Amino acid sequence: MVHFIEVVITGLLVGGIYACIALGWAIIYKTSGVVNLATGQLTLVGAYVCFALYTTFGLPFIVALLGMLAIAIGLGILTERLWLRPMIGEPVLSVIMVTVGINFAYQAIVALIWGADTRVFTPPVFPMEPLMLGPIHVSQVFLYSFLVAGIMMAILVYFFQRTRMGLAMQATADDEMAARSMGIAASSVYRWTWVIAFMSCGIAGALLGNINGLNISISYLGLLVLPAVVIGGMNSIPGAVAGGLIIGVLENLGDAYVSRFFPGGVKSTFPFIVMLIVMLWKPYGLWGWVKIERM
Repeated sequence: MVHFIEVVITGLLVGGIYACIALGWAIIYKTSGVVNLATGQLTLVGAYVCFALYTTFGLPFIVALLGMLAIAIGLGILTERLWLRPMIGEPVLSVIMVTVGINFAYQAIVALIWGADTRVFTPPVFPMEPLMLGPIHVSQVFLYSFLVAGIMMAILVYFFQRTRMGLAMQATADDEMAARSMGIAASSVYRWTWVIAFMSCGIAGALLGNINGLNISISYLGLLVLPAVVIGGMNSIPGAVAGGLIIGVLENLGDAYVSRFFPGGVKSTFPFIVMLIVMLWKPYGLWGWVKIERM
């Protein structure tokens, strides 16, 4: 029983980091209807930028994290302005293919600057010793990473519910034409959508890079977190957060209990199996919805 509790707790802590990546998926889809296939590269770029500021330039981790967020703002604005804004009015499939191009472009840039070798945050950012809660062992690395991710998500919740831009983004997502008629600049909304996605994914990348080390393969987390968004609902921000937590738990349960019967990658495939089951039951996710338009 103790082992089961430890597995679930660790899954929830990792799931909090996954939720930040899931937010990157959901925010862009909810606002523009585009499936952003470059989500993994946003995570990758944020991780390496934070690594460079922390390890190469010797900045404190919090300062490096804030510096990464500042750079993420610039990259988000640049990405939207150069590649996405010219695609306004084009078919959604064309925009999705542009995100594929962005994916390869950022991966090539990271490989050119930092290479393909695994990098490690030195010195370690968080204590490596486990925290003892009675008989239960909790990793302090996962715990502190979860707290940082939780702060990021709390800031985003405040942004969406209490700021003019956050409310404008929700209005544009619900009805773009009505939002435009009320004087909301859709181009500004789309720009800040990419900025927030870059920041959220960058935070997750920096935290996961500190836990497991950094290499190009961290970009695949964008795809591995896709079940979180689908299970929660592609157009639901709370669903993305809940989906991230669910996927974190499912991964750990699959690795702890299912992999002994089906060895070889169950940890990664188990969430996709659950995703397919959920899609058969609720195609729009547990917290998603379908927009019905009158003709």
